[in-house]
Amino acid sequence: MSLLFSPLTIRGTTLQNRLWVSPMCMYSAQDGVVNDWHHVHLAQFASGGAGLVISEATAVVPEGRISPEDAGIWSDEQVEAWRAVTASIAARGSVAGIQLAHAGRKASTFSPFSGGSGSVPAASGGWVAEAPSPVAYDGLSAPVEMAVSRIREVVEAFRTGARRALDAGFEVLEIHAAHGYLLHEFLSPLSNERADEYGGSLENRARFLLEVVRAVRAEAGENVPLFVRFSATDSALGGLVVDDVALVAEWAAEAGADLFDVSTSGLVAHQQIDVFPGYQVPFAARVREHTGALTASVGIITSGAQAEEILASGQADVILAGREWLRDPHFGLRAASELGEDPAALWPPQYIRAHRAS
Repeated sequence: MSLLFSPLTIRGTTLQNRLWVSPMCMYSAQDGVVNDWHHVHLAQFASGGAGLVISEATAVVPEGRISPEDAGIWSDEQVEAWRAVTASIAARGSVAGIQLAHAGRKASTFSPFSGGSGSVPAASGGWVAEAPSPVAYDGLSAPVEMAVSRIREVVEAFRTGARRALDAGFEVLEIHAAHGYLLHEFLSPLSNERADEYGGSLENRARFLLEVVRAVRAEAGENVPLFVRFSATDSALGGLVVDDVALVAEWAAEAGADLFDVSTSGLVAHQQIDVFPGYQVPFAARVREHTGALTASVGIITSGAQAEEILASGQADVILAGREWLRDPHFGLRAASELGEDPAALWPPQYIRAHRAS
């Protein structure tokens, strides 16, 4: 058996393989409620061989949405809508995960295919974004600085979001602390100019995230896997570097996190990134080396052989892919065939006759 298609047990959940679907925003919800698009979109990956399907960044409060069309998990109506999606994923032999999120200063923006750009004005359904400091992302409106009382409210929102997510049938929880959104903004000195207990030193800048991790772990109990997605570098002078993030990951593991989903960048528009196949793998490797924790790698991973080599070389424990699953919703079945896996072990019986060896 290949490493890619070997099972992995984390706390009380066993994943059938290590080729998983990254969270990908669809900008297609209404009032945070998902619909048939999300159902078909996510369930197809389970049929396509994904061991874990993580839903898009899902806001824990209305003002935490990236766009007015983002998914949410702050209401009972949203829980009910998610239940059909998670049931379909489970029925196809996969596991449903959710990414709990708050967009921070990148909230209230027009979705990519809405026809608009920049921040959505209040007259068009937008709102004032909130952030660690009143420092705007280039091209967006300035956010308001979060008071300590508001930070505590958002920690509680992550906790109640975790409870709703579990009630909706999700079996894995991921906290979004990457790509320039709220928790990443607190971590980075480029966006956090606070002078209180949530600013200044790395320990202080990590305080909000660690409070969220502890709150979600306490709510989820001991059997639920808890991940954190990090941007391992800001790819900009004076920003976070991978050793900073590796240290924060160590603290997050102590607070109850089980796996680190390691991406990069997204905080500032002037970032400088050299993109090539597997370009983010070394960052996952560094976090894994420092923490000894389970680590997932991303970054233009497009074949079974490439994914297997990353695992075999000890750079990561899991592969998360996004756009390759969009290009080929049966990426898992294809990768299994490339690695010589028995089709009966992964392919739906309805699809076996399409297997090359048949």
